[in-house]
Amino acid sequence: GQVLAVIFAILTIGASFGGGNMFQANQAYQQMATQFTSIAGYGPHFGVILAILVGAVIIGGIRSIARVTEKIVPLMAGLYILAALVIIFVNIGNIGNAFSLIFEGAFAPKAALGGFVGVLIQGFRRAAFSNEAGVGSAAIAHSAAKTKHPVSEGFVALLEPFIDTVVVCTLTALVLIFTGFYDDAGMGGATLTSQAFGSVISWFPYVLVVAIFLFAFSTMISWSYYGLRAWTFLLGRNKWTELSYKLIFLVFIVIGSSVSLGAVLDFSDMMILAMALPNVIGLLLLSGEVRAELKSYWSRFKKGKILDEEA
Repeated sequence: GQVLAVIFAILTIGASFGGGNMFQANQAYQQMATQFTSIAGYGPHFGVILAILVGAVIIGGIRSIARVTEKIVPLMAGLYILAALVIIFVNIGNIGNAFSLIFEGAFAPKAALGGFVGVLIQGFRRAAFSNEAGVGSAAIAHSAAKTKHPVSEGFVALLEPFIDTVVVCTLTALVLIFTGFYDDAGMGGATLTSQAFGSVISWFPYVLVVAIFLFAFSTMISWSYYGLRAWTFLLGRNKWTELSYKLIFLVFIVIGSSVSLGAVLDFSDMMILAMALPNVIGLLLLSGEVRAELKSYWSRFKKGKILDEEA
């Protein structure tokens, strides 16, 4: 009910400042500083520039920037997948060792006794962070879609975790294992991925700079919308409450570019995982209605009524 809604809104605001903001700014800066060492140590300056760009969209209403990003991001994602496949193919001779490492790490006695729970928890953390399945954030965006059938929108939403985690994250993991960078304790995050790709395709880290920046930029715009909806739910919707949230959001971009990855990840994980609790409770309470709606949708779909209604 109302209590769950308030809790969820508070956590959504926190998550919008964490995983949807600071983490994105942090990784965009780290990747750029790795490739262009001259800007190392200028995190706050980078954050200010990024905040201006995001502010131009969410405050200034300059949607042309967002529209260009929307067109480029899918191309970047496709290029990333293609590059990952090329690297795996180039290192195909390591396939035996790679899968041996995967199975040994998963089923070794040490993993079964002590590491299993830790790996499972880490898996939940990274999965929730990666695809937000069960968190409830994506539902905010999908609820704004214009469709006659909520169930069909739900099917569209199901594709997101599949593409994000099953395809992109799996390919990234395989690249790290095939190239041998999986065990490099001196690097982490986007820097580790960049080095793995660069070991085979020397120029690809520069492509990753652009890709990660655009991914971060588009993610921040999306999460600013999620957070704003939660903020106005709690404080009411008027131009001053909206402006106050947007300004705070921009400040957190600068903070994210300036602090360490560990601090950002801990806060982001905490907020995003906490969002899942009220959301899952809500899903359980509404499961009867969802089941009835799904049953009705399939019944009409089999009779050809859905296509007629969409026409």
